[in-house]
Amino acid sequence: MNASPTLDELLGRCTRSALHLEMRDGYGYSSPGFRAWRDGKPFDRTDFDAPWVNLIRATVDRGVVVRRARIVSEPVSDYIRYEHSATPHANLAGGELVRWLPRQRASDLALPGNDFWLFDGELVRFGLHSGDGEATGYDFSEDAAVVKLCATAFEAVWQRGIDHTEYRPT
Repeated sequence: MNASPTLDELLGRCTRSALHLEMRDGYGYSSPGFRAWRDGKPFDRTDFDAPWVNLIRATVDRGVVVRRARIVSEPVSDYIRYEHSATPHANLAGGELVRWLPRQRASDLALPGNDFWLFDGELVRFGLHSGDGEATGYDFSEDAAVVKLCATAFEAVWQRGIDHTEYRPT
């Protein structure tokens, strides 16, 4: 790919499905939402989440199915506990479907080395992160073998995953 499209652009081009697999136990510890949650301070999620919720809602309203699966270590990290509490406001409110898979139930799955988005079963965007969870960039692939690996991995996690409404972090 010549240019690196934004996530907004990639979701805007989607016609069928957008799949997101998260496999880290922490992201963006510098996030104001996480810092407020961690420090027990009030935080109005409305404005914070509105751009994402609106983007996902517009995507879902076009008939695109947006699914997110998260593989998590248990007991969960503080960040995952925060993420779980934010999911109704930040993900479900826009129409995403979300499932959680305890890491011990994923040991026999073939998984790619990085989190990813898979758009319409054709394009993978890998998210790259530093050791402390901060985003450092993206890699893209349209290679059929990479797409197949990611699609197969996502579906295996999704099949074993626990719906957000049923998952209770330990």
